[in-house]
Amino acid sequence: MSEPREHGATAASSLSASTPAAPSLSKPAGSGARGAMGETLLEVRGLQKHFPLTQGIVFKRTIGHVRAVDGVDLTLRRGETVGLVGESGCGKSTVSKLIVALERPTAGSILYKGKDVARMGGRALKEYRREVQIIFQDPYASLNPRMTVGDIVAEGWAVHADAAPRKGRLKRTQELLDRVGLNPDYVNRYPHQFSGGQRQRIGIARALALQPEVIVCDEPVSALDVSVQAQVVNLLEDLQDEFGLSYLFIAHDLSVVRHISDRVAVMYLGSIVEEGTDEQVYASPSHPYTQALLSSVPLHEPHLRGQKDRILLQGDVPSPADPPSGCRFRTRCWKAQDVCAQEAPALVDRGQGHPSACHFAEARMVVPVDVE
Repeated sequence: MSEPREHGATAASSLSASTPAAPSLSKPAGSGARGAMGETLLEVRGLQKHFPLTQGIVFKRTIGHVRAVDGVDLTLRRGETVGLVGESGCGKSTVSKLIVALERPTAGSILYKGKDVARMGGRALKEYRREVQIIFQDPYASLNPRMTVGDIVAEGWAVHADAAPRKGRLKRTQELLDRVGLNPDYVNRYPHQFSGGQRQRIGIARALALQPEVIVCDEPVSALDVSVQAQVVNLLEDLQDEFGLSYLFIAHDLSVVRHISDRVAVMYLGSIVEEGTDEQVYASPSHPYTQALLSSVPLHEPHLRGQKDRILLQGDVPSPADPPSGCRFRTRCWKAQDVCAQEAPALVDRGQGHPSACHFAEARMVVPVDVE
């Protein structure tokens, strides 16, 4: 059975997007208009999530904790995109679940418009979940195979009945599908009849249905091929410009994060180790882990490949159930000294122009600037 074609301009864009190897590293020309950010919508302070390790079958006892998230600070303003990057297992997806209230934090606070999400309940939590939506990582597992696309997109209206009049919901669903580049006539089809990129568009339409102010994008393009990644990222940018959305964009693909983000936070073993604008983090990274991450990104331009610093890390990532004392990156860091084991470095600016959690932070150009 052949997969349905994407609708209209999206099908045409898939042909043009397949020509380049990846989304452009430079931000679109219109992104300068987004430079003036609005009020602070989301403020995360000292966020922690520890999962207990238990032993026994009948009589269970706690023998330790997995420190999945351990002291994360983030700020998201209206109309802004904040990228959260890091290797697999560093706690990025746990942060996303905490922000959308799918998990309760062990400690710390998540403030939305000044109100603590962890203390919300009943009507307040229901309203919060309407304004803060999520796009899940897996476009295959996040859609109910027993429901039609129309029912999936409109499901939120069953909980928030005032979001869309009952009589006009079919038309509204078709409008949402058309806006994300799918044929409106696909409302009666099932998820298995769509490709991976089309399923992710369905997930985006579902997130837009309740007209949220913040969308948490939990690695929305990691399961897609490169040409489809470009289409989805460009769609997210268009929707942000049209509806004034704020994104927390989680990914491990640094080129995608730079393309869409205004600010970038780098995460390692449950904590933020560096934060700054996309230009600061990519052009002059100061934390050794950020430098190693950028060093691992392949360059598509052959004449620039010899100009990139190659940084090879030694050892394995420590277990979040037993993290190292002091700086968590010290067991793999070539700059590690005695003070790194004794004192955890604070996330502050040490003269490099943006915050970095390293006692010996030093700006260093890893990737050639003219790669763009």
